[in-house]
Amino acid sequence: MKIVVLDGYTENPGDLSWEGLEALGELTVCDRTPKDKIIERMQGAQVVYTNKTPIDAQTICACPNLQFIGLLSTGYNVVDGDAATECGITVANIPGYSTDAVAQLVFGLLLEVCHHVGHHSDVVKAGKWSANPDFTFWDYPLIELKGKAMGIFGFGSIGARVAEVAKAFGMEVLAHTRTPKEGIAGVEFVSWDELLRRADVLSLHAPLTEQTKDIINKDSIAKMKHSAILINTARGPLVNEADLAEALAAGGIYAAGLDVLGQEPPDAGNPLFGLANVIITPHIAWAAKETRERLMDIAVENLKMFLNGTPQNVVNGK
Repeated sequence: MKIVVLDGYTENPGDLSWEGLEALGELTVCDRTPKDKIIERMQGAQVVYTNKTPIDAQTICACPNLQFIGLLSTGYNVVDGDAATECGITVANIPGYSTDAVAQLVFGLLLEVCHHVGHHSDVVKAGKWSANPDFTFWDYPLIELKGKAMGIFGFGSIGARVAEVAKAFGMEVLAHTRTPKEGIAGVEFVSWDELLRRADVLSLHAPLTEQTKDIINKDSIAKMKHSAILINTARGPLVNEADLAEALAAGGIYAAGLDVLGQEPPDAGNPLFGLANVIITPHIAWAAKETRERLMDIAVENLKMFLNGTPQNVVNGK
């Protein structure tokens, strides 16, 4: 059996092993695959893995040996699932592998906004504390989270974990989701407008759909507190970046912490880059070694289960 990984570098830049997949077939791992090489590299393969390399209907039709497409991610919008189903191909993703890591970065971004740890460390090393007449100083307002309202948009496994951590900080937890849950202690499920109105921190954890694209825009931002902090570790296109940049520059909201952008890698002229009240990290919430090890284990298990005739984590109804 021929197995091809189209873009393996982000999952394994050299600190993990592909031995689990190597044990299941003849494995070829490409660090990256340009668009004009996708079909060529997939030829003859029964199994293909992808993270962000697109596999569209044309590609699927051009690869008659293909039986299984494995995602190296939770998101699966890079694969034409309908075309895969029509051709009898199983598509499986990796759910739940990054729950704790993403929740961790949510609070990493939030705490940086609250305390500007990196900045204050830099100015100490530059001599500003040494030259200060007092035992303490700060260059930014400092924010305590206790008693603040954490608003969570989307309440899957990551949103639920963020809620648990927020409660540990003594925060009030509000949530909005398509299917409100019941009986979750310390979580109040509210409408979208109420979430916008009441949240001191709004953390996004919804999937990207036609309904959620640009859900953070000029109109929704106008309903938020001027003191509100926006955190996005979900999908970049949930946020209209031009509208967010305008609001941040004008004081419409206080700050933002973003791990994802609408275009990745971003254009150097992104309107958010020149703003002091936004923190941007390069899509790293998922990337801790422990998290990627978990992803690799599930990716291997997905293929094993498929070969055993009991596929798991199937996302295309095959």
